[in-house]
Amino acid sequence: MSHFRTSTALAVAALALAVAPGTAQAHEGDHPFANCAEAYDNGYANISASDEHYGKHLDRDGDGIGCDQPPADFEPAEGTTEDTTDDTDLAATGGNSTTPYLAGGGAVVLLAGGGVLMAVRRRRTSQS
Repeated sequence: MSHFRTSTALAVAALALAVAPGTAQAHEGDHPFANCAEAYDNGYANISASDEHYGKHLDRDGDGIGCDQPPADFEPAEGTTEDTTDDTDLAATGGNSTTPYLAGGGAVVLLAGGGVLMAVRRRRTSQS
């Protein structure tokens, strides 16, 4: 019975790891801006962690958005799509494009666990 539990646990863990998507990491190489004042002067604000201009030193509150408090006279650089207006009253949920995969993986793990539980119970009742 111990072998059955171990192999089942390994199968479930492997399935969970296979479904879990990789997480993108911002590079930690040379950054063009030494600080947010320099970024603002060059027309960059609200720099997301996936942007090549992002650096942890530009993100004081650690929310993944660097230089997110531009001055009132800030003008975005040509070709940037910086949106400094906050015109919605919606809560930030943290959902992104990986959310369906995580939900699907959780459903698969839950169904697999239910199947294993049913098989074990049937096996016990047939042996009694």
